Amino acid sequence: MTPRQITTAERRARLGVRHHLAAPARTALEAARGLVALHGTDPASVYLAAAARMRAPDVAAIEGEIYDERRLVRMLCMRRTVFTVPAELAPVVQAACTNDIARLERRRTLLFLDQAGVGDDAWLREVEEATVAALRARGAAFAAELSADEPRLKEKLVLAQGTKNETWPAVASRVLLGLAAEGRIVRGRPRGSWISSQFRWSPIESWLPGGIPELPAEAARAELVRLWLAAYGPGTPADLKWWTGLSLTQVRKALTLIGIENVDLDGTPGVVLTEDAEPVAAPGPWVALLPALDPTVMGWTGRAWYLGEHGPALFDRSGNAGPTVWADGRIVGGWAQREDGEVVHRLLEDVGAAASAAIAAEAARLSEWLAPVRVKPRFRTPLERELATGP
Repeated sequence: MTPRQITTAERRARLGVRHHLAAPARTALEAARGLVALHGTDPASVYLAAAARMRAPDVAAIEGEIYDERRLVRMLCMRRTVFTVPAELAPVVQAACTNDIARLERRRTLLFLDQAGVGDDAWLREVEEATVAALRARGAAFAAELSADEPRLKEKLVLAQGTKNETWPAVASRVLLGLAAEGRIVRGRPRGSWISSQFRWSPIESWLPGGIPELPAEAARAELVRLWLAAYGPGTPADLKWWTGLSLTQVRKALTLIGIENVDLDGTPGVVLTEDAEPVAAPGPWVALLPALDPTVMGWTGRAWYLGEHGPALFDRSGNAGPTVWADGRIVGGWAQREDGEVVHRLLEDVGAAASAAIAAEAARLSEWLAPVRVKPRFRTPLERELATGP
């Protein structure tokens, strides 16, 4: 039987609707669920990605969902990257990805401790338990506060010794990363504004009562693959391997545990969920200004169908996406915020008068929404740099 063809036009229609770009969400949680999770390496991107998809975006409302209602949780998970994950999906990503990361990071920490002559496995476990106890006593704390309670957190490691990249970080950075990866502590409200990366830490049980439930790893990987296909599908096993950070063997095993159909993606073999194989109608015209590292931009490794030839201008050399301008399911340009607060953009292809006007209006709206905050992406890209510093 010949696989059904899913054209680029249909893939763009699915993207627009399911990622809440053509059909706005009411809340940040709804937006996150549409994408599985919001990329969280750059704190500002969480808010900008949610706001781009909400009917009436409000910083205080997004903060409330994360830090007061605790409906979203920051986790180190797919691709060893920080994501802001719907709380109900925390057990899935923990079992599918983060437990493996925790084991890897523990081995690395022990290696660093040994190289610095600081301690061994028993020493590390003592420091971890003392740190968790201090955090529970405080309720929430910054790393410096925990280091005052547990002085061994101030011990220095040496990384890249003898090279130009040599650094001497405190043990605290490794201990807190490891405890978070093990699901024992969680990143909480930051110091200062919503663009700050100085997070308080909280015990996991204060965020998720009872902690993160344990799931079988194989079942969790299958569920994560199913979630990706529901949000980003159709796609290829290579897309899934890249996005999840799993091995290709793990991806293929997960695909055997869920219902899928083979499809033809304009000549490339792909897969789609069996219950999601029917054609999707195109939504009405839409435009969006998405932030650096936005989940939609970073959702696939095969990007030609929505990125075209614009990659060199909009991605850095490490593959990190900068701010992008979208029209009807494809990237058509980039944007940046200047020091005076104005959001400026440049189109890299002709989109017609109506779409151009809509994009200009969206840029003006974003300028007003951001004021007086200044957002500079953590990873600078060629076009973003040029626009941010241009005349």
